Amino acid sequence: MDFLAHAADVLWNPWLLGLFLAAGLVYSAGSGFFQLFEFPTWWRSTAGALFQRRKRSKGGLSPLQALATALASTMGTGSIAGVATALTLGGPGAVFWMWISALLGMMTSCGEKLLAVKYQRSGPDGSLRGGPMYYLRDGLRSPLLAGCFCLACIPATLAGGNLVQSSSIAAGLEAAFHLPRLPVGLVTALLAGLVMVGGLGRIAAVSSALVPAMALLYLGSGGAVLVANWEKIPDAVGTILSCALSPGAVAGGGVGWTVSTALRYGVSRGVFTNEAGLGTSAMAHGAAKADCPTQQGLWGIFEVFLSTILVCTVTALAILVSGVWTPADPAAPTGAPLTAAAFASVLGKPGEGVVAVSLLLFAFSSILGWSYYGQQCLEFLSGGQLLPAYRVIFLLCTLLGAVWEADLIWQLTDLCNALMALPNLTALLFLAPQALRDLARWRAEEKPLSKRRKWKNPIDSRGKCAYHKDRKCALAQNKGATHYDL
Repeated sequence: MDFLAHAADVLWNPWLLGLFLAAGLVYSAGSGFFQLFEFPTWWRSTAGALFQRRKRSKGGLSPLQALATALASTMGTGSIAGVATALTLGGPGAVFWMWISALLGMMTSCGEKLLAVKYQRSGPDGSLRGGPMYYLRDGLRSPLLAGCFCLACIPATLAGGNLVQSSSIAAGLEAAFHLPRLPVGLVTALLAGLVMVGGLGRIAAVSSALVPAMALLYLGSGGAVLVANWEKIPDAVGTILSCALSPGAVAGGGVGWTVSTALRYGVSRGVFTNEAGLGTSAMAHGAAKADCPTQQGLWGIFEVFLSTILVCTVTALAILVSGVWTPADPAAPTGAPLTAAAFASVLGKPGEGVVAVSLLLFAFSSILGWSYYGQQCLEFLSGGQLLPAYRVIFLLCTLLGAVWEADLIWQLTDLCNALMALPNLTALLFLAPQALRDLARWRAEEKPLSKRRKWKNPIDSRGKCAYHKDRKCALAQNKGATHYDL
């Protein structure tokens, strides 16, 4: 439909592109580019904690379960088919803008997760709820925008979170194993339904099992392609960088690439991959029982790093170094078949199978994650009365997506994402001072005592801290203590 494509282009270019980049720049600059200069800090608090034993959370997900549930939705077809599509539509320069959006989006994602936990509420069953609709309503004081976000999110869960994923599963299994699409759609819908009836706990349990397995399988196979073509990697990176500002250089301008198309598809596909700025994955983190909001926000940085900086980069480089990408050929494969051809160039037929299985796991886990997001938005709007009807419609879309053409679904997905991002980005920009202040306070508390500056007796006669300008200073009741510059 030309109407869908035109409507999405009007919203994305330049308005939403600018908003996404502006929000990421505000959080990055406001934190002193925390994601870069404090890499050891957030890496130690996230990846460094993956193998630590934690107490089982009661009344909410553990931080790791929340991460797995969020990654289940973010590491979907965008990581495999979306990157290949961005290459076809925007050229190699789109990968550069995907990197830029992800680099800035790491802090946008941090802000989302921080605010989701800060404004989380208990649901009727005692479980925790959080996400954009809550910080829009309670933080920004705008129930109207909260409702707009939910109304945009529900169709987005049916389009990008379901139809796109189901279509990719059916197409991948058809290409690799010649399985008919309709039975594949039926089985996918049945399995999704069995997990959905178990609620968030079952979704989190399945996601916690699938995410590590699919990440290791895909990254291991992609890494093998890169190792086999290691000498071509510098040229591939050079092509990406040169095409970022001169997209037509690769094919002599004959494929219609421009800087604006590279920027548009790089940012939009990057957002679809990591969801930074959409607000959807914040709903998974909003269900976590975290030690503090900022600690959960750090997982948002790790989430974008893994889903885009790592996984999408492996996909893009594997396609470029394998030699299977022919931009000037209109009959050349795109989407998941292009990624499968890149893997098969080194791994042979099993390479296509790896992509098909990875796509199956990525897409199915995304269906589960997005089903939770849709149910949360509907519960926020209606109190849960329409949940049974939504589940039926969601599973019907799973079946329908298996037989639909993917191009039409991608256009619908871009439009839904745009409508959902507008209220969320508005909240993130207005609530940035709060989020950045909480991050700064956490960083101060985490600074080792050996690096803190000593202050002696800063408490004045009124019991007010002369250094922190705060009567609530932790040492205000102990005037003889050595006070540290936090």
